[in-house]
Amino acid sequence: MTKFKIDLFSDTNTNPSLEMRRAMCEAEVGNEVAGEDPTVNKLLEIVCELLGKEAAVFLPSGTMCNGIAYRVLCQRPGDLIILDETAHPLIKCSGLISGLAQAQPCCIAGRRGIFTAKQIESIISAPQGFNTARPRVVSIEQTTNFGGGAIWPLKTIEEVCNLAHQYNVYTHMDGAHLLNAVVETGISAADYSQPFDSVWIDFSKSLGAPIGAVLAGSQSFIEEAWYYKFQQGGGLHQAGILAAGCLYGLQHHYQRLPEMHAYAKQLAKLLSEVPFIKIDLDEVETNIIIFEIKHPQFSANHFEQALREKGIRVLALDHIRIRIMIHLDISLSDIHEVFSAICEISETQLKIKAVND
Repeated sequence: MTKFKIDLFSDTNTNPSLEMRRAMCEAEVGNEVAGEDPTVNKLLEIVCELLGKEAAVFLPSGTMCNGIAYRVLCQRPGDLIILDETAHPLIKCSGLISGLAQAQPCCIAGRRGIFTAKQIESIISAPQGFNTARPRVVSIEQTTNFGGGAIWPLKTIEEVCNLAHQYNVYTHMDGAHLLNAVVETGISAADYSQPFDSVWIDFSKSLGAPIGAVLAGSQSFIEEAWYYKFQQGGGLHQAGILAAGCLYGLQHHYQRLPEMHAYAKQLAKLLSEVPFIKIDLDEVETNIIIFEIKHPQFSANHFEQALREKGIRVLALDHIRIRIMIHLDISLSDIHEVFSAICEISETQLKIKAVND
């Protein structure tokens, strides 16, 4: 297994701090499936207050949160889940929508992962017949992943959700990076969550916990979610050890999110100076950077490999685009080291191009 000096592949690639490990080791625990784990119960209480929801359930991952929410909200096989064409549950969850939820994705071509009420109105308002699939869920990501950390405006959220509810369609928020939007805009998590029937937040990304997510909604929604939690193997025992890491991240790492955003914006500004890199600085809003490689012979895959050889890991999304994710383990010195490595790669490619020309 390759050990990378600087890992920008995902913000899940963090190591729990010694203090987080200590909190996990010392956690008070009980039987989570019987509602008897005090640390899990404390986490759920805090998340319900944070999101303004009635009830919540602790789950191992955000993928399980999405899967369970979709299964609760969809009522018959073939129901439509409306979401952006770049949505993480659609393209990076092993066929979750069709295979697990037995639903159909209805893909919208949004901008950076964000679509409008006008874009989905004709789908939601279409007459329903016995031989047509029924729109059942509108699902959004806050912030968008493959949209480069774009923040859904609250007004757009409200317009989309109001339209959905007008036609008795449920709404779901994939809140893997919701807290990033909160600290960047100053809009509360509860305000962002209010229009949604279900919402979840992740602790293993920007908050640095090794595992854990919480799905929230109404009491009746969560009671139904427990059925699918058991069915999917999510029933846990003595889970306070895991919940303690989530609590520690929420209490001690949440305040570091603005620092991560600042590092992302600083690196983006530096990258804008590199000759064959195209980046829109206005599109770097949180901790995710996506930029294009504009070079006739040097693709994003070549760029990824060149950085890998220098001990730096990034993700080539396709032939021209690179994604970088800043997280808790990235320092300011790492930012400058990454920039220096990219400059070296750039200089080498410029020399090669000059020889070929």
